[in-house]
Amino acid sequence: MIDKNVVGALVAQWLEGKDYFLTDLSVSADDRIVVEIDHRDGVWIEDCVALSRHIEQGLDRDEEDFELEVGSAGIGQPFKVRRQYEIHIDDPVEVVLTGGQKKQGVLLSVSEEGVVLSVREKVKPEGAKRPKLVDVECPVAFSEIKEARYWLDFK
Repeated sequence: MIDKNVVGALVAQWLEGKDYFLTDLSVSADDRIVVEIDHRDGVWIEDCVALSRHIEQGLDRDEEDFELEVGSAGIGQPFKVRRQYEIHIDDPVEVVLTGGQKKQGVLLSVSEEGVVLSVREKVKPEGAKRPKLVDVECPVAFSEIKEARYWLDFK
């Protein structure tokens, strides 16, 4: 079986000095290697090909045959690493909490503890007859987040 640490070292070597970062790496028992990378401006197919070739050159197919898939984390996929949150500051996100509730809003900041979202909520100002939509800052701890992703609003 191919050692995940060997593949991880090859990926880290290729990533050195680039703005790309690793979001996921898996090696299955049948030597299927899946590598996901991300970048603030998106992932180019040419770079996936270059990383794939770099990994292939570092492994010996005569020793162990393997299947290799290198790709983007994907715009609709859940965030897997903190850096994905960081590159989406000021972007709309959807967060599913461990209790099942969903929050949709703009990601304002990321810290060691969690994130802060700007969420639109109906608030009834004192003395007003009707509630108004206002932007409210909503801190969410990472421990409360089940899943988060870039939010595409098709409305």
